[in-house]
Amino acid sequence: MAIAATEPTAVRAFGPGTALSCRECGERYELSPIFACGFCFGPLEVAYDFGNVSREEIESGPKNIWRYRSLLPVPDNVAELPNMNPGLTPLVRADRLAAELGLSSLHVKDDSGNPTHSFKDRVVAIAVEAARTFGFTTLSCSSTGNLAGAVGAAAARAGFESCVFIPAGLEEGKVVMAAVYGGKVVAIDGNYDDVNRFCSELIGDPAGESWGFTNVNLRPYYAEGSKTLAYEIAEQLGWRLPDQIVIPIASGSQLTKIDKGFQELIKVGLVEDRPYKVFGAQATGCSPVAKAWESGHDVIQPVKPDTIAKSLAIGNPADGPYVLDIAQRTGGSIEHVGDDEIVDAIKLLARTEGIFAETAGGVTTGVLRKLVREGKLDTEAETVIVNTGDGLKTLNAVDAGVTATIKPSLKAFTEAGLA
Repeated sequence: MAIAATEPTAVRAFGPGTALSCRECGERYELSPIFACGFCFGPLEVAYDFGNVSREEIESGPKNIWRYRSLLPVPDNVAELPNMNPGLTPLVRADRLAAELGLSSLHVKDDSGNPTHSFKDRVVAIAVEAARTFGFTTLSCSSTGNLAGAVGAAAARAGFESCVFIPAGLEEGKVVMAAVYGGKVVAIDGNYDDVNRFCSELIGDPAGESWGFTNVNLRPYYAEGSKTLAYEIAEQLGWRLPDQIVIPIASGSQLTKIDKGFQELIKVGLVEDRPYKVFGAQATGCSPVAKAWESGHDVIQPVKPDTIAKSLAIGNPADGPYVLDIAQRTGGSIEHVGDDEIVDAIKLLARTEGIFAETAGGVTTGVLRKLVREGKLDTEAETVIVNTGDGLKTLNAVDAGVTATIKPSLKAFTEAGLA
């Protein structure tokens, strides 16, 4: 139901969140489990009325994303509720990688340190609080892998049932991580877009009653979790925005929300208002946003994914048009790299900085190298890249193993050329 303002009880339940607002026409709705505008079918996102927020308040808060609760659609007591409490992951100064690529200043925001080893713990944490408020009993999602694991873990911690849906043929590590928490894991014969369509149908069926789908009917809340990456990067840089940032693209939501987070920090006066450039990274085998950028189009043509970067394999990215707008507005760009480049970039990041990234991190690192090579990125500017997950989840993508097998003797060691 469209409204002019939210009721006081909703404001308390969602902190500074006041309404859902259509990103296309601006129509406002009360905070509820809906995700599309009833007038223009545009996507909905949370609108806020921020109070006074200080650096001191944030810095004295919990060592997780709840330090930013004054900027999120969560209750004030969120830190006391059973949740996975993700966030405050390292911002690694990547001097060796910078030197190899010819950059003056480079950091890696390494989100593999979250509870289920991907950034998805951030978005699920916000979705859990919305599900709790709306009285849902089962958490669900459509997932390319990481989200399924994050939902399973969060549901177990918070006392929800869970049932997650994935495309058949995902990496074994991600399937195991989704299943080990005791919920149901259902593989769909198709790609991610097929899985997502099925979940949308299930929402309207009695079989899906009382189910909270984190990235469908809870999507406006869920997506806000990615803003915490922006908040942490700014705080870890000493309360300033980076000059340029490279972010992987699956649905595109993470990139758009990091930009939204930077803009909110400017709005509430926590950082200086200064220019920054946003670059998007896709795998060539699933690069509809990059292809639209290359051709100068503002419409995303869906593709059938064919890449080892399965966590980014969304052929019809919902936030694609908004990603294009942000790259254009900030002076960035959207680029793509092939599977061989992804694998090589995974090894490059591991060899130089000791960070073993999953394939999405290989995409981001590979695109960073491509941007430098093609002169599209300022090598003197402060740069951040985002690694969204742990390489242990995508072991089959990398060919690496034992250097040599020898007898337990110095002679064998020497003869093998290892001395």
